Amino acid sequence: MSNNMTVEQAIKELTLLLLYLTSWEEDEPFGKFHRSWKGYDFDVLNELTDENLITGSHKAKSVYLTEQGVEKAKELVEKYLGRNK
Repeated sequence: MSNNMTVEQAIKELTLLLLYLTSWEEDEPFGKFHRSWKGYDFDVLNELTDENLITGSHKAKSVYLTEQGVEKAKELVEKYLGRNK
């Protein structure tokens, strides 16, 4: 973690990374989407939703990663794991 990164920012990045790494692809009428269970802190999930990285109903037990969220998550794979997925 860099000196400029806050703990909250790291938690948000790692949550998105975990959502991506544990996601599966679903075929929907408008294409394929990454979906993941949302067993993480709801405040963090709300921030990721506000940043348009994930989307989904508050009543659902899973979320969809947006295209922007998948791209950001791929960057985080490289940042934290040192490889592309």
